[in-house]
Formats: sequence, C-alpha cells, structure tokens
Amino acid sequence: QVQPVESGGGLVQAGGSLRLSCVASGRTLSNYATGWFRQAPGKEREFVAAITWRGANTFYTDSVKGRFTISRDNAKNTLWLQMNSLKPEDTAVYYCNAVDLRTYTLHPDFNSWGQGTQVTVSS
Repeated sequence: QVQPVESGGGLVQAGGSLRLSCVASGRTLSNYATGWFRQAPGKEREFVAAITWRGANTFYTDSVKGRFTISRDNAKNTLWLQMNSLKPEDTAVYYCNAVDLRTYTLHPDFNSWGQGTQVTVSS
C-alpha cells in the first residue's frame, strides 16, 4: 500500500499562499490519477483537485478554481498543490492520494491515508 506523506501546511492570513507537497512511499502512484482532498472540522473529507498520471489534465472543485494549481513529478513520486488567494473556508487538513476520476473519491485500489497537513487561514 502507498503511504503518502504530506507537508507544507501552516497558518496564513487570508489572501496568502501555501505550497503543499506529497511524497508517496511504498506502492507508486505513478500510474494513477492523483489528487488532494481536505477535511474541515466537523465535515466529511472532500475532493479538492486531481491530475492525470501523465499530468495532461487537471480537475478542481469549483470553490478552488483559479486559486489552486496541482502538479506532479512522477520521477520523484511527488505531488504539489499551489494554493493562492487563500480564504478562511480553505482551513482544513489536506491529504493526497490516488483519485477515481469517475467519482472524485479515493481510487478503489487504495484504502489508506497519510497523516495529512493542516492548513489554517485566518481572517
């Protein structure tokens, strides 16, 4: 099983930027669409962004379009999420994993999550 390790979170003021990174150890994510999910306190985990395994296509939830950019480097088994113009409603723990592009949920070949990285946006 893949063990994602997310990093780059922190506390930032509204309007600021953060760049999240994800390195996957164990089973590679190179042959899968990969993306970011987030979970805010008291809410279910939700899809944020995804990128196809060759990096040709990207997908975003409406609330982050134009503000977030997803990218990957398969040679480094690394995924990034550049987050600009952050808003307080972006506050959540962010996780990376393989994505099922039919449903924008965790790919059925995977069943574990990493620790995530906390993003807190103050108003």
